[in-house]
Amino acid sequence: MTKFKRPLSFVASTAAAFGAFAGLLVGTAQGSGLIGLVAGATLAALLAALIMLANPPERVARWGLALLAAVAGFWSGGPMGGVIGALFGWFFGWLIYWLATNRYRAHLVPYLTSGQVLWHYTFRVICGAIFIFLITPILVVIPLSFNAEDFFTFTPEMLRFDPDGYSLKHYRDFLTNPEWTSAVWNSIRIAPLATLISVTLGTLAAIGLSQSHVPGRRTIMAILISPMIVPLIISATGMYFFYSKIGLVGTYWGVVLAHAVLGIPFVIITVTATLVGFDRSLTRAAANMGADPITTFFRVQMPLILPGVISGGLFAFITSFDEVVVVLFLGSAELQTLPWQMFTGLREQISPTILAAATILVTISVLLLTSLELLRRRSERLRGMSPG
Repeated sequence: MTKFKRPLSFVASTAAAFGAFAGLLVGTAQGSGLIGLVAGATLAALLAALIMLANPPERVARWGLALLAAVAGFWSGGPMGGVIGALFGWFFGWLIYWLATNRYRAHLVPYLTSGQVLWHYTFRVICGAIFIFLITPILVVIPLSFNAEDFFTFTPEMLRFDPDGYSLKHYRDFLTNPEWTSAVWNSIRIAPLATLISVTLGTLAAIGLSQSHVPGRRTIMAILISPMIVPLIISATGMYFFYSKIGLVGTYWGVVLAHAVLGIPFVIITVTATLVGFDRSLTRAAANMGADPITTFFRVQMPLILPGVISGGLFAFITSFDEVVVVLFLGSAELQTLPWQMFTGLREQISPTILAAATILVTISVLLLTSLELLRRRSERLRGMSPG
């Protein structure tokens, strides 16, 4: 028998709050968020009361509740509903025991007040809710890209997990259709060169602006990062009028230079952040040993700021590869990039191939962001190793 350390009123009210949120999500999906909110709060409070009064073994209660919720979800929403119900049932079984046995304080310092503990977990719940609302649209797109039909919704076969409801035909179309392959090739041609220009100019600018003797460096910094702050439609309009005067509209180099301008602020910010922890005595020591400035940069400074340079380059690459507004202003029929093709597909013909393209872009972005995180950790280790 489990020994409960918290009163029923506390456990039931807290579980009801979580139940209200879960009910709001489910009810909104069914067309009635208010009913779902009330039903979820009531059901969670009743479950907490029943568990604390009956006091069954924790493992039995948790898995039993998951099974019951799975059956209820399957009855109301098919296999997909059963999976969601099982997840909700397991979570609330864990939550009730986590609250009732006072485990939520196990990893906190004992002198925290109730208000401080409440804020500690409220902050995490808010962050989790924001994460869910941000990530859910992406998670919805991925399974839809395997739809066997030309729909942007889940078919009954998909909800039943019927293999006939899933297909790779949209990915085949993405890889074989000349319109899509041409757009991918244009993006691959533009993004790396724009990234190279952004990294070169952005790194040099960051190093120069990190010198304390540079006059007006704050003003220069504000001007250089302005493409990140100014609305993109305004930047694209300005670039169009300027590039049209020098004959770069509709050309390959016009799009490359425009994307490089958009990527430079990311390189400047990441490299500048890396230079904050750079030990200037290393460059002075290299100069005392007879090294010229170029040798000092490539042999001493560059290895230490390399994680920031690569991080800025990855951000610049993502910016160029995903950008659509500037390309609409400066591109041409022969320079349609992948985001432009996706935008055109949504506007002129609703093609589910867009979902396959979006899934591939999401996968690439996740891989790049993972690389950024690994580089960030390496940069922190390098800064910790440099002399203080």
